[in-house]
Amino acid sequence: MTTAGAVETVFRMESARIIAGVTRIVRDVGIAEELAQDALVAALEQWPASGIPDRPGAWLMAAARHRAVDLVRRRETYARKLAEVGRALEDVPPPAEPADPDDIDDDLLRLVFTACHPVLSTDARIALTLRLVGGLTTQEIARAHLAPEPTVAQRVVRAKRTLAKAGVRFEVPYGADRAERLASVLEVIYLIFNEGYAATAGDDLLRPALCEDALRLARQLAALMPQEPEAHGLAALLEFQASRTATRTGPDGEPVLLADQNRARWNRLLIRRGVEALQRAGSGPYSLQAAIAGCHAAAVRYEDTDWTAIATLYGRLVLLVPSPVVELNRAVAVSMADGPAAALPLVDALAGEPALRSYHLLPSVRGDLLERLGRAAEARAEFERAASLTRNTRERELLLARAAALPGLSP
Repeated sequence: MTTAGAVETVFRMESARIIAGVTRIVRDVGIAEELAQDALVAALEQWPASGIPDRPGAWLMAAARHRAVDLVRRRETYARKLAEVGRALEDVPPPAEPADPDDIDDDLLRLVFTACHPVLSTDARIALTLRLVGGLTTQEIARAHLAPEPTVAQRVVRAKRTLAKAGVRFEVPYGADRAERLASVLEVIYLIFNEGYAATAGDDLLRPALCEDALRLARQLAALMPQEPEAHGLAALLEFQASRTATRTGPDGEPVLLADQNRARWNRLLIRRGVEALQRAGSGPYSLQAAIAGCHAAAVRYEDTDWTAIATLYGRLVLLVPSPVVELNRAVAVSMADGPAAALPLVDALAGEPALRSYHLLPSVRGDLLERLGRAAEARAEFERAASLTRNTRERELLLARAAALPGLSP
């Protein structure tokens, strides 16, 4: 890998922590992101000559923080800072809740809650947090959230301006404010994990750093809000999903389908953690998805999977959160429980959904059903169409291989 490639890889892995750390200093997520980018430029200029540091993430963090401190010093005189401190001591009331030594002290979690402030629309909260915490590009956010790319770009820019104008504090809120932001925080953590678990673009199927960050945030959120069932539901879901990560790709990084994964290599510790979290979950969307993942984890062999239970759970889920993606997942479960002929009409009914027009998994699922029904020519066309839609190299290779493996045209 070239030095430039190494710099970009490290920055992608560390950008969320850098932005969070710098936001603590400058109190503006937009400026913090710009300073993080400045640190990236400095690395691109210096590392080719000096070599990659032993701790490249720490180097980038230090560079960004130095720039943040310089910015604060340039903007505010010493006397003004003293005046501000004096006013703060006189005018600011004590916090609504006393500091708890067991409370979460994590800049990343503060960054998530800040980006999920109610002054922003729900869509803007999600887009901004995926950008800042997940390190996703505008294009990746658009695909992950099934939204047009220009729309997502506008959301991110406007969200930064809105937070700055409103003077939103960099904190994990207490009481009603915390509960108000919970739904967006849960969704954002979920989407970040999903991007790491099945990358929308690039050469790798997995982005483990995103999965690890999302899982850690989910655990911390459950600890922060122990009486919130959906926080435990999300934690359970991510524990179950993360337990399979090591088996989702082969030696060369190629995808391994669920039916072919070596279940002996599933992480039993994470599965136990998932079971424990599921016991504290409720009946909300993340809890239902966790129960579905728990069904997979409980099956010693793929053939032992309780697909009837999974289809039932998806039926309950679609009532709570009507979504064409959930309907597509339900169709897959129905195909396994009742056969591909029962599921094909469900999939065909989704063909006109605007949100799925460029969603590669729709033709991929349809191709699988057609293959199982012996309709090879139609299945091949669907797999090829799915391959043309995905931006992930590994998924494209798998889909093209499935198309090529089909027998000749049916008579």
